[in-house]
Order: sequence, then C-alpha cells, then structure tokens
Amino acid sequence: MEAKAVAKYVRMSPSKLKPVTDLVRGKDLKEALTILKFTPGKGSELVEKVVMSAAANAENNHDMDPDNLYVAEIYANQGPTMKRYRAGAQGRASMILKRSSHIGVTLREKETTETEGGQSNGAES
Repeated sequence: MEAKAVAKYVRMSPSKLKPVTDLVRGKDLKEALTILKFTPGKGSELVEKVVMSAAANAENNHDMDPDNLYVAEIYANQGPTMKRYRAGAQGRASMILKRSSHIGVTLREKETTETEGGQSNGAES
C-alpha cells in the first residue's frame, strides 16, 4: 500500500529543491521529518509540508501505521516558468525567469520479513 501527496506550482526553482529531496529519499518517515526540520532554508519547509501531508493521507485514508512508513519516492520537477522583463543595458530588455516546481512524495509501508506462524519456507526435515 502506498500514500501520495503532491504540491503543484510551488514558487521555488527545482534546482534549489532537488538537494533537499535527495537528503530524505529512502529514509524512515520519522528520520526524514527530523532531517527536514533541521535543514536550513525555505526548500526544506516546503518539502516537509508535503511529506507531512503524505503521512496524514497514509494514516487517515489508508489506515497505515506511521511507524512503518518510509519515503519510497520523492521528486521536485519543473513547473511553468513566468517570464518577466526588466530594463537592461543600452535600452534593451532583460528577461527574468521566475521558476516554479511540482513536489511529489510517495510513502510506503516496510515489508515484514517474518513468515506466518513461525514456519520456514517449506522444506523441513
């Protein structure tokens, strides 16, 4: 089972968000939230908000245990770019690109390696 959350049109460039997403990819939920809490910068706050939303979706919509969750997938893809102009040198116009991002998080439950009823995989002597 998996739970997802997506934040679209976030007003921060993906190049600033991708290093933050790389920090928490594959980590346990509690560890990921701790890392994001103590990472400086606005990007970590935005990613933390999406991870917490995915955790709430897992707990409320899918009845998953928050202690068994880990960050399976996380991405910060490029969204639309707003183009603005500013006066440049020698009467020209310089373009300013205001980039945006789409942040997505997928949480999954850890697979339990225990076998049912304490039995092994079949071949017993």
